[in-house]
Amino acid sequence: MLFADLAILPIALWCAYALRLGTLTPPLGEGVWLMIAAPLFAIPIFIRLGLYRAIIRYIAPQATYTVVLGVTISTATLLGVDVFLRLDGVPRSVFIIYWFIAIIYIGGSRFLMRNYLARPSKALLHGREPVAIYGAGHSGTQLATVLSGGAQFIPVAFVDDDTALEGHLIGGLRVFSPDELSNIARQMGVHRVFLALPSASRSVRKTIIESLEAQAFRVQTLPTLDEIASGRATVDEFREVSAEDLLGRDLVPPRDELLSACITDRNVMVTGAGGSIGGALCRQIAKLRPKVLVLYELSEHALYAVEQNLRREVVRVSMEIRIVPLLGSILQEQRLEKAMRVYDIETVYHAAAYKHVPIVEHNVVEGLQNNVIGTWRIAEAALAANVKHFVLISTDKAVRPTNVMGASKRLAELVLQALAIRNVDTKFCMVRFGNVLGSSGSVVPLFERQIREGGPVTVTHQDITRYFMTMSEAAQLVIQAGALGRGGAVYLLDMGESVRIVELARKMIHLSGLEVRDEDNPEGDIAIEYTGLRPGEKLYEELLIGSDALATVHSRIWRGRESAMSWNDLLPLLNDIENHCRQDDCASALKLVHRAVPEYSPGEIHDHLCRANNMPKSNGGEKSGAHVVVIK
Repeated sequence: MLFADLAILPIALWCAYALRLGTLTPPLGEGVWLMIAAPLFAIPIFIRLGLYRAIIRYIAPQATYTVVLGVTISTATLLGVDVFLRLDGVPRSVFIIYWFIAIIYIGGSRFLMRNYLARPSKALLHGREPVAIYGAGHSGTQLATVLSGGAQFIPVAFVDDDTALEGHLIGGLRVFSPDELSNIARQMGVHRVFLALPSASRSVRKTIIESLEAQAFRVQTLPTLDEIASGRATVDEFREVSAEDLLGRDLVPPRDELLSACITDRNVMVTGAGGSIGGALCRQIAKLRPKVLVLYELSEHALYAVEQNLRREVVRVSMEIRIVPLLGSILQEQRLEKAMRVYDIETVYHAAAYKHVPIVEHNVVEGLQNNVIGTWRIAEAALAANVKHFVLISTDKAVRPTNVMGASKRLAELVLQALAIRNVDTKFCMVRFGNVLGSSGSVVPLFERQIREGGPVTVTHQDITRYFMTMSEAAQLVIQAGALGRGGAVYLLDMGESVRIVELARKMIHLSGLEVRDEDNPEGDIAIEYTGLRPGEKLYEELLIGSDALATVHSRIWRGRESAMSWNDLLPLLNDIENHCRQDDCASALKLVHRAVPEYSPGEIHDHLCRANNMPKSNGGEKSGAHVVVIK
């Protein structure tokens, strides 16, 4: 670059003379000394300004400022020399022309070389997949630069909703309107689209994704601004479109006074802290800076994982929070009470539960003990330790339950409602919501795995629907609902519109760049198979038993009007259920659950041990044939 400038600057001055005098052979006179002086003055100035430290391949447009400044200083220096030496035959306008030409030569040479060096070789272009980038803003142009330098993709077009950009060139790529996507696919061979819209709302992203899915594009997306700001992702780290993008559910900003009311500068306990919901709660709670956060968990591995995750986050943001990991079962009332007293717990979030419908259906006794008796035990411990707030994480499956898990959670709600009437010092409340994206057992990770493995994607029924919300939104709303603080209240989270599971499966297949294989398209890639409803599974879920709900100060939290039992009526049932569970008597225990939760009608029992115990034995003592236990 330095030697090129040594040659360019005298040529620039000679061109200035030629243009000023209107001849290709201008008489230089004493101006010949200026042609020698021009590079001698300019090169040290360029060195001082750092123009030779820039790597040409990656030189930025901001280098233009350095070029202009360097040429201006060197031209002024030459003009000063001319004035001081009073050289003959040098028109002053030559310096103005020289200034323009030098800027063009010096700056233009660098940017021409940058474009040449940044141009991928033919060998690199060979085999690269052409892609379109949806979003011609800063993130889109940055992504185009990254992709152009890689070996896998080559960006060929921008797509943007802004009509003012349509038809323009950005970084050498033309900007098309969304209506021209089909033409892009046909003419340029584009089958993959990258979404570069990190600041767009989820509803906007959903609309765009649905339009791309309808045209069978494989869609990948850049992280959101929250993911980039939190350090969980970088701006060029594209990923497959998530179910969150498909739902298009915009977040409602949380109310800070509700978030912090029961947590900031308080001592908090989360049971089931190692689970998906419990872990999400712990992460949200840690951000709100409690004094002490007790993680109570039965699984050693899950407890270790959530503790390490929280400690890394606490160190990263320099927070002072005491994190206490405790192993234990929620059936251990004395251990729970001792922990609450020792750490002076003020708020408990009870997320420990067996929640997988088929698993609980096949393990009735453990499901009832953990979900019902365990909730009773920890609630009694909270009363004894004078805990101020107790929040139960419930489920929409507790509404008119058709399975043991839902019935057990509704009975757990009844326990807290009765205790709230019995004792008003501790404010018990329950929060109901539907499925959480990314939780253990969620259908979305299952579909993703099945699509990666080539299918089939399994759906239990073609008409089955479910409500979904994101993990972080669920955790925030649970915390805010718990802070509303009405004893014995059942709070319902607004889950938005229900989603047909088969349509979710179809969209996930299409957005992976694949086609559904069915009767209309026998040459498709992934088949959808219907496996039939599992024991206790419902076609659709509800959040409310009654017919109405009351609004609260939060637009997405409602308070249900639910019937309750008195403690005197409920206590004998709980004692009898516990006794029957100790004896592994599923049938008798479920009869009592039905008495407390009349909406639940137990039928065929699917508990493995109960069924095995009732199988008739052959003469050789072997078990034979399946035997169904039915409660009448």
